[in-house]
Amino acid sequence: MSSRTWFVCNILALFPIALIAVPHAAGQVPKLRPKVVALEKSNAGIVPILAGPPETVSMKSGFVVLAPGHSVGKHSTLNHEEILIVLEGQGEMLFQDGAHLRLKAHTALYCPPQTEHDVKNTGSTMLRYVYVVADAR
Repeated sequence: MSSRTWFVCNILALFPIALIAVPHAAGQVPKLRPKVVALEKSNAGIVPILAGPPETVSMKSGFVVLAPGHSVGKHSTLNHEEILIVLEGQGEMLFQDGAHLRLKAHTALYCPPQTEHDVKNTGSTMLRYVYVVADAR
């Protein structure tokens, strides 16, 4: 692992801010408090970072690790928008219409609502990224 990758991964372990709900009256937006969430070390799979309400207003996120040749599987953003922040490796985001976008370390990719897509590791090393999904309504 390069020193830059080590730095980014360790900063992200300290930086992700999650929000936790504080009890509130009916009809009011919950009061949320910042907190630090450590990115769990994983060799493969998806590790949740934020699970959504009541921890946040609408945001969900996770840390994904894909082995070479593997994908997360086709899915849709539905009424959400999504951003992927690629920490390490390379891959592609594949869309229903056959289009694709290249993913590589130190890039971010936006995926709009109502978009069916898949993420595949096209490289020879692990693909590691963080995704954040939020309600677009």
